[in-house]
Amino acid sequence: MPRKLPFRVIHASGQDESYRASELNYHSPLTKGWQASRYCLYPQDIVLQLDQRCRLRKIQILSHQYLIATKIEFFVGDVPEDMSPNLENARYTRLGYVSLSDNEKTGFKARELKSVHVDAVGLYLKLNIHKNHINKYNIYNQVGIIAINVIGETLKGPSDFMDPEYYLDPDRKGQLDDLGLDTYNKPDYISPLDDLAFDMYQDPEIAGIIRKLEKKKQEAVLQERFDYAKRLKSAITELQKVGEKLGKYEVEKRQAVENEDYDKAKLKKVQMDEYRLQVYRDLNLADLLETTGSRHPQVIDLEPIRQATPPRLLELTPRSPIQRSPPRTPPPRTPYDERPLPALKSKETPRELPSTPPQRTSYDERPLPVKPPAVPDEEPEPAETAGGITGEPEPLTEKDLREASAAIDVFGEQLVSKAYSKTWSYREDALLAVYKQMQDLPATAPKDEAKSMLRASIFLVKKAIDDKVYAVFKAGLHLLKMILTEYVPKHKIPKQDTVWAVERSMQNLLHKSGDTAVRNRDDAKNFVLEMARYPEVKPTNCVPHEAVKPMKNTVAPRLGQSRCEIVEMLYKDLGIKTNSGLNIDNMMQFCVAALGHHAGEVRDVSERIIKALYKEERQAVKDYLPADDDKTRKITLYRQLFEYFDKVDGKPSKADVRKQRSDEETKKQAEIEALQKQLQSLKDMASGKQDAKTNQSKPSNKPVAKKPVDENLLKADKNKKKNEPPKKSKIINKKPAADDDDTSVYNMDNICIFCGERNESFTEEGLDLHYWKHCPMLKRCTNCKQVVEIATYTDHLLNECEAKNDYSKCNRCTEAIPKSEYDQHVSEKSCNAAKSSSNHCPLCHQNVSSGEDGWKNHLMGKDGCKQNPRRLLSLNKNPPTGGTSKNKPKATGKNKKTPR
Repeated sequence: MPRKLPFRVIHASGQDESYRASELNYHSPLTKGWQASRYCLYPQDIVLQLDQRCRLRKIQILSHQYLIATKIEFFVGDVPEDMSPNLENARYTRLGYVSLSDNEKTGFKARELKSVHVDAVGLYLKLNIHKNHINKYNIYNQVGIIAINVIGETLKGPSDFMDPEYYLDPDRKGQLDDLGLDTYNKPDYISPLDDLAFDMYQDPEIAGIIRKLEKKKQEAVLQERFDYAKRLKSAITELQKVGEKLGKYEVEKRQAVENEDYDKAKLKKVQMDEYRLQVYRDLNLADLLETTGSRHPQVIDLEPIRQATPPRLLELTPRSPIQRSPPRTPPPRTPYDERPLPALKSKETPRELPSTPPQRTSYDERPLPVKPPAVPDEEPEPAETAGGITGEPEPLTEKDLREASAAIDVFGEQLVSKAYSKTWSYREDALLAVYKQMQDLPATAPKDEAKSMLRASIFLVKKAIDDKVYAVFKAGLHLLKMILTEYVPKHKIPKQDTVWAVERSMQNLLHKSGDTAVRNRDDAKNFVLEMARYPEVKPTNCVPHEAVKPMKNTVAPRLGQSRCEIVEMLYKDLGIKTNSGLNIDNMMQFCVAALGHHAGEVRDVSERIIKALYKEERQAVKDYLPADDDKTRKITLYRQLFEYFDKVDGKPSKADVRKQRSDEETKKQAEIEALQKQLQSLKDMASGKQDAKTNQSKPSNKPVAKKPVDENLLKADKNKKKNEPPKKSKIINKKPAADDDDTSVYNMDNICIFCGERNESFTEEGLDLHYWKHCPMLKRCTNCKQVVEIATYTDHLLNECEAKNDYSKCNRCTEAIPKSEYDQHVSEKSCNAAKSSSNHCPLCHQNVSSGEDGWKNHLMGKDGCKQNPRRLLSLNKNPPTGGTSKNKPKATGKNKKTPR
């Protein structure tokens, strides 16, 4: 049968002086394990030598929690028969490798146990350990192994493992007797007691006793002593729990010694010894192991009674010494299976043993007892417990005993049973008794006792807060207030224990705030606010941290509304100061999650919080909300929020902006129509003059009297006309007269409508070339290659471009950011924030003057945008001078006069 094989480490390529390879030879809760030297070279080798040649069936590796290797290879080594068995003569065969997790998911707090099933024969086991996983705790690039376990079978000869009759050999009958019935039928069975996890978390002494009991159990099964085997099985189960608890105490004792806290170490030692002896007596261990020379156990009472509670540790304090009854001396014994059934003994009258044992029923299904008639002149005195509580509550069920074991260790089973009673007055009295005990505990009591009482009381407080009876709920709040305001400062409870108490009770208080009863809801919310102000609680900020944890959208509406109201009250009371526990990040995360709730009352409270926060931190609040665009404003909730933000910022609402734009468009259209009418009238006037000239030039049929003309006067008139300047009427088609309200416009041919440049080469094809390559007001889109205005480039990327789905708008700088870079861009907050009263350049990311003139000065000016390559080309082509340039466009408009 495979079993745990002993071994020793005979070679290690490197080791830390504080964590030597020899630590791997032993398994216990105190094992520190092996660690490689700092900044070592990889791979590292460890060689284990078995006691003798074995067949390996299973290899287990327990890795360090943060000094983790990426890969471990396994090699089995054997020595040829004609050579001496030493390390130099070993020949290795590679079995394979295992990969280890980087342990980030557990926060580097859990250790990984790897189990590998193999089938190989050898005398040596070699581990090839590769480089480490990199993490913030492993600063020296080390690897570590806490423990190694090898399970297999010892071989007598080189061919034992191949012999099919190996397990049926008559000479091995003695071994088969030790294996037990299950092992006899399953020769490959591996006992759980040989697993590495068993030895690493069990007290060594308890682990040895469990192995002995397991062997006894297998013998009892083969001998068909099933009652005895059942007792052994129950004892093994109980001892496994005890061993884990003692192992934990041993680790705490060692930590106390390392911290030079010798009082605590001594207390732990006494605690362990007392607990160990108590368990041995309760289980009657000597009788189970049959070490007294007889296999007959003590006489047991077959009367069906309630099972005794599991043995528990009683704290060693001067106030309550542990009282123990003297051990009973067992009578002379006979073998367990041959003893007669004992006669039942009773203090009152003998009873007959029923033919069939009665069946046990749960407490709820038991019939109600008949109340006996009262005896006059004699009233029975009620039993009184240590806490001053009277009465007999219902006994605890097994489930309740396990759940309340920590509270029972401190306050006793009688008091805790009252806290679990179905009678609400018992539950209230139990809380009052706990209140009195905690107040009476002297300040000089040991720290461990004070902490234990604190944890036990918080358990009962949580149960009381969830109670449906208002009186019990109020008693729980009263007890919790005393703990946080009086008990904690009196006994100088550490901060981490105070935080633990608040966090555990906050969970129940938040749940209670969603109760159907109004007074329960109000009391829970008010107590949370009051608790946040306690001097011992306020510096920890744990109340605000617990309150602003985001809730799921599936939470009940009443509970969600109460959660939001609690956050709102804490915000009004504490603010968002650096030491209040509330900040923009955690509050906005909570509010955004609440905005997605299906209940309107939850969203309303969350909306009120966001509006209040916006008055203090405007841009930070917007960073957590969707982009302010038309698509988002279609949602009523966000439209109301953004309109409120605009109102706070002094901006007109979207409706006002649309109305203003509509009015401007109407006014502009009216001006255009008026100009068109004036232009038409001018055309009509011009055509009328032309008609008049035409009529004058036509010959008349009527006779005209000729006047004599002086020849000298005619010559003088011709000379006068030559010296006169041309009249305006002759150049009306080339230049408009601007002295009056003439509405004629320039001829727009050969002019770029974006930058205003005039050039004779600007034909239809010339303008296209200018737009494509030279105009400083335009640029080509990097995605769709269309020519767009730089002023509208951001809108093009977000709404018109073929790649618009790949961009998102930054609410801070208003630019279009690729989605692959959006999260980093928003988290860094390094962009230049856009201003509402100016334009924002998508090339150099600077804010420029508002209006069209601001864009022209920025994109075409001498000190303009440094990221616009066309600006320099335009400046070199059209250098700025004092006079008017040939290609510079002339001013237009009503109030501008054209040069004559």
